[in-house]
Amino acid sequence: MRQNAMTVEGVTVTNDERALRPVESGPGVLVHPTADRRLAAEHWLLSTLDDQGRVRARREWQRDGLTLLPLGTLFSAVRLPQRLVIAVAGERGGPSAYVDAFLDEALAGGPVICDPGGHRYYALVPATMPITWHKAVDEWRSSDVDCLGRDTYLGVPRVDLDILNARTYASYWSVPMPSMATLCAPLTVARLIAAGRHQLSRQQPDEDR
Repeated sequence: MRQNAMTVEGVTVTNDERALRPVESGPGVLVHPTADRRLAAEHWLLSTLDDQGRVRARREWQRDGLTLLPLGTLFSAVRLPQRLVIAVAGERGGPSAYVDAFLDEALAGGPVICDPGGHRYYALVPATMPITWHKAVDEWRSSDVDCLGRDTYLGVPRVDLDILNARTYASYWSVPMPSMATLCAPLTVARLIAAGRHQLSRQQPDEDR
């Protein structure tokens, strides 16, 4: 929907506060604790806002589990219809831990938000992708795929919300942001879209019978 020339995407609500499982490391491997990485990702996401906006966003995260962040500055988002993601994952039904694991592998750990209520996924990508991939984006729109950038706001869940602790029909991190500024590579997203469109095209003749 349009609000003061701004588009708002993926708005759903949750307020559960359970934490992500810690990440284990091998001998001699130095890693930041889960809480530190999560805090760094939170600060990076909120750096899209001014001081007053950050206060508002933190309040909304604590109260609702979700806040609106502007796209096109630090990152953009590729909107993927749930049916395309489910088709390429080889799964039936809706969002699941299996689909989340598939996206984690297919997108090399790049962050993805799931909006079950809107039947969509959002892959976070570099801010420039709507421009640098504009020809592909124009083609993708026929499959209800779009690349959202400037003048668009995205509903972003609190960084600790995944499928295990998000309420039904609430947005959550299908693939959590592993560290600050880590995004999906445009090429991996494009390959996922191509595979999903291919699978949907194969399913269509069967549905018409």
